[in-house]
Amino acid sequence: MGAVESLYASHPFWPWLALAALFLAIEVATGTGWLLWPAASAFVVGLLAEALRPGLVIEAGIFAVLTIASTYLARRFLRPVLEPTSPDLNDPLQRLVGQHGQAMATFDQGRGRVFVDGKDWAAESDEPAPQLDQTVVVTGVDGAVLKVRPVIH
Repeated sequence: MGAVESLYASHPFWPWLALAALFLAIEVATGTGWLLWPAASAFVVGLLAEALRPGLVIEAGIFAVLTIASTYLARRFLRPVLEPTSPDLNDPLQRLVGQHGQAMATFDQGRGRVFVDGKDWAAESDEPAPQLDQTVVVTGVDGAVLKVRPVIH
């Protein structure tokens, strides 16, 4: 422990940087989003400790206040910005919703094939059933089957 104490006494930035790196490594491993703010707070406290040298107790207090404040503010103000307004980019089928395509044949009993986004897809439609070459719009996805409705001009 003497090495850590002497390092802190000469350069208090490095123990705080190590703590920030530890929090960041755990955050990267878990992906929860909760340890990002303590990691940033530890880094800021390290900078303040190196510049002002207020002492370990005051640094720990600053760390606690910064962690609580940054976590609260991030959850309060960043959450609405980070909420997805578009479909998941990792689900390519959901990106088809709202796109237009062509019916490749007249639908029989509500089932048929459509050409959307450069590919041939199985599709289902409620009444009225799309006719051959009629423009359709994708309204949903059920597995690998597109839910479509004809576009009436």
